[in-house]
Amino acid sequence: MHSSDLSTALDLGMPQPGPSGHWHAVHTRYQHEKSVVQALSGKGHHVFLPLYGATHLWRRRPVHLQLPLFPGYLFLQGGLDRQFQILSTPGVVGLVKSGVNAAIVPHEQIAAVRRLVEGSSRVEPHEYLHTGDRVMVTSGSLQGIEGILIRTKGAFRMVVSMELLGRAAAVEIDISCVQRVCQPLPAARPRRIAAIA
Repeated sequence: MHSSDLSTALDLGMPQPGPSGHWHAVHTRYQHEKSVVQALSGKGHHVFLPLYGATHLWRRRPVHLQLPLFPGYLFLQGGLDRQFQILSTPGVVGLVKSGVNAAIVPHEQIAAVRRLVEGSSRVEPHEYLHTGDRVMVTSGSLQGIEGILIRTKGAFRMVVSMELLGRAAAVEIDISCVQRVCQPLPAARPRRIAAIA
């Protein structure tokens, strides 16, 4: 991996073919996301950690950092046949589960997050939303991505949700490039799925 790849994501290892190629979310200890990515990829797992750029002041000087877009989480493709190896990796808290099985993250959500972090627009974490107009981008590099439209400080943003984690990311958007998507009738609010080993 080239150092320039780190500006958007850590995406390492080999993807698993066939049905074992589902994406799963791995819950990590605080600030252990990057070390877990390195450890799991070193064991042959295909892992994806979306990152975003941020500037913080340290000793009165700006420091540019690459931080996890979804703090405490990364994504793993396949590899559940080696679940003990995953769970025994230092820094791993557990797999995000639905019932007794590891929950599956839809490929469409992984693809949407990849496009967000690889695009030229500024992306950052955002609080998870349950209400708001659902919109779809109709043109530009993010065409086809759906999310929730919000307005902050005079600018429009689209929030793309990762339902499984109860997390979301926001990207600035030109209001002329989105259209409202018809929403189905409101369903029961999904519960947050606990990350357990």
